[in-house]
Amino acid sequence: MTNAIVLLSSGLDSTVNLFLAKKKSQVTLNLTFDYGQRSAKKEIEQSKKISNYLGIPHQVIELGWLKKVSTSSLTNQDLDIPTGNQVQIDDFKISSATAKSVWVPNRNGVFLNIAAAIAEAMQIDQIIPGFNLEEAATFPDNTEAFMKSVTAAFKFSTANNVKVISHTINMKKTEIFKQALIEKIPLNLLWPCYFDFDKWCGQCESCLRTQRAMSENNINFQEYFL
Repeated sequence: MTNAIVLLSSGLDSTVNLFLAKKKSQVTLNLTFDYGQRSAKKEIEQSKKISNYLGIPHQVIELGWLKKVSTSSLTNQDLDIPTGNQVQIDDFKISSATAKSVWVPNRNGVFLNIAAAIAEAMQIDQIIPGFNLEEAATFPDNTEAFMKSVTAAFKFSTANNVKVISHTINMKKTEIFKQALIEKIPLNLLWPCYFDFDKWCGQCESCLRTQRAMSENNINFQEYFL
């Protein structure tokens, strides 16, 4: 059986990938990154709960320098994260614009390379991020092409040829949420929100995509949102 590191943010995609990875491989470690994002406290808190629930070691990687170089609204309190009517998840043009607002420079590239160093040192075969087809439309670092390119690069930069795989790479949010129900994931452990309120804001792009996925799977999302 292969062993794996999961990049866990406690969002829908990474959590489903973790549960699927646990069925298909030996998950050695969950990694959560704190790069100064507004939701860092909640992501870390919920990721620890998810890891404890499954009995998997959890490690937080601090990346304060990434916040310093980032101009993203996720990390800069002086910028507004697009919410409400500013977000139109079915409009490609608007979604492309809001994606630029929350883009963090080379974030997934940084995450995967750090994870690859840990994976090589621990002789771990796979890194599993929460990539998906829906967000790949506006986030190129969620695409299968990106994943394959990074895996190809790791053939040169890791002695054990670490591979990047994602169990949701060809799935949209509704399909991913359906999988969450199949895996019986406790929904109260998820944190998809860009903010760190007591409950999901229900207005940011990530919340709205999760909300739609829940609704299309006949799940009442009201108790999870403010």
